[in-house]
Amino acid sequence: MAALDGMRILDLSQYEAGPSCTQALAWLGADVVKIERPGVGDPGRTIGLPDYFMMWNSNKRSVALDLQSDMGRSTLLRMLPRYDVIVENFGPGVVTKLRLDYEEVREVHPSIIYASVKGFGSFGPYADYKCFDMVAQAAAGAFSVTGESEGPPMRPGTTIGDSGTGTQLAMAILAAYVHKLKTGEGQQVELSMQEAVTYYMRTMMSMGEGGARVVPRNGNGKDPLSTMYPCAPGGRNDFVFLMAITPRMWEALCKTIGRDDLLSDEKFSTPAKRFANREILREQIASWTIQHDKKEAMRLLAEAGVPVSAVMDTVDVYGDPNLLERDFIQEVETASGETLRMPGSFGNQLSYSTPQTTNYRMFLQSNYIRRSRKITGQCFYIQRFDGMHVYYTCLDPFGF
Repeated sequence: MAALDGMRILDLSQYEAGPSCTQALAWLGADVVKIERPGVGDPGRTIGLPDYFMMWNSNKRSVALDLQSDMGRSTLLRMLPRYDVIVENFGPGVVTKLRLDYEEVREVHPSIIYASVKGFGSFGPYADYKCFDMVAQAAAGAFSVTGESEGPPMRPGTTIGDSGTGTQLAMAILAAYVHKLKTGEGQQVELSMQEAVTYYMRTMMSMGEGGARVVPRNGNGKDPLSTMYPCAPGGRNDFVFLMAITPRMWEALCKTIGRDDLLSDEKFSTPAKRFANREILREQIASWTIQHDKKEAMRLLAEAGVPVSAVMDTVDVYGDPNLLERDFIQEVETASGETLRMPGSFGNQLSYSTPQTTNYRMFLQSNYIRRSRKITGQCFYIQRFDGMHVYYTCLDPFGF
């Protein structure tokens, strides 16, 4: 039995912050039903990145429902008592206009866990400001510590403003769910994207003396034993990043690159001296790394006990033998019979003693939303899975 078997979630969220949360819970066994707008669907379907929607919406079922209509809203509220959690990440004021805020929903389902992602929170001077991932990262200080020391702030490459917030929200929902199992009580859970990214800034902020000074950008690092080195054949991503920060690692590095003489060189006898003579030391190390491709350099240094990695690009990640052996890179068959390769679930190795549910079947990013149409009564076309295929049928949503 999967860890979250029996947990049911209505997912009103879109793009990435909310969907990353509900997908994580679905990977762990929760039954997630995604509510999408008829004729349009989640905006992530049409964002212009072919696999974007699928990356964040596997393991979910989907219903097309117009929440702006009285019928759509009433249908959702009638479905609600069958679920433990509802998740939304609408912009400021939207749930109030839809009459689907916490107070309205709690009237129908007093023990509901109502989980929200807001860019800057539901109160505070920025509460009415709209937000996306990189806006949140800028507001949390992530731009200010990214980039070269003499250059401008730089946009980070990962989307922790969305998916990092979603992961934290999933953890908050689990805490609320445990509380509900113990007491029967629901609650409102809210996560601010700005605050979520600030959580990941703690190490950098620890260098700022409690806000007394600005933490500078440091590029790839000035310390020659904690930085990036070029590798053969000299391509854009042909580098390794190493961190030889203990005496044992320093010794292993010197011996691996065939420079035992550096261990007895007075210029490098202490960490302070190694830093003071960093340009000389950097040249000595680089003269070795440039003779090896990044994966070979990684292997030789790592086997000697030096923390190191090749700078993997996205092609490297898909073909990485470690991720492949651990079944983290999954091949997923879509509804059309096409195969999509995607990163897997962090729940893959959650417990070696308890079988996990990790069903990567997903619905195709296609025109299904245009085929989903509301019809008379309390029935509408929905999309479901039988483990192999996606099909349409007309069902009572209150049994869904």
